[in-house]
Amino acid sequence: MKDTTIPLYSRVSMNQDFPEYNLRQGDIATFIDTVPDPEDGEEGYILEVFNALGESIDVVTVPKSAVAPLRSDEILTVRSRLKFV
Repeated sequence: MKDTTIPLYSRVSMNQDFPEYNLRQGDIATFIDTVPDPEDGEEGYILEVFNALGESIDVVTVPKSAVAPLRSDEILTVRSRLKFV
């Protein structure tokens, strides 16, 4: 990801899969906070994940490079949150 500052509470898209969280590339989450890496590595982003009805279903931490701000040329889609395969 470019060194773009993403404002808190912005919606972001995942740019890689996270099977441990049942998240896939392209899934949308809300950026709610940052966490420093304890070994001076990449900063982490805390994300809140919502279902299609707007209900919170998870809070996860991923590397900053794993998310991107939403763009006006993107279209949202819906998928089932069944087990990641």
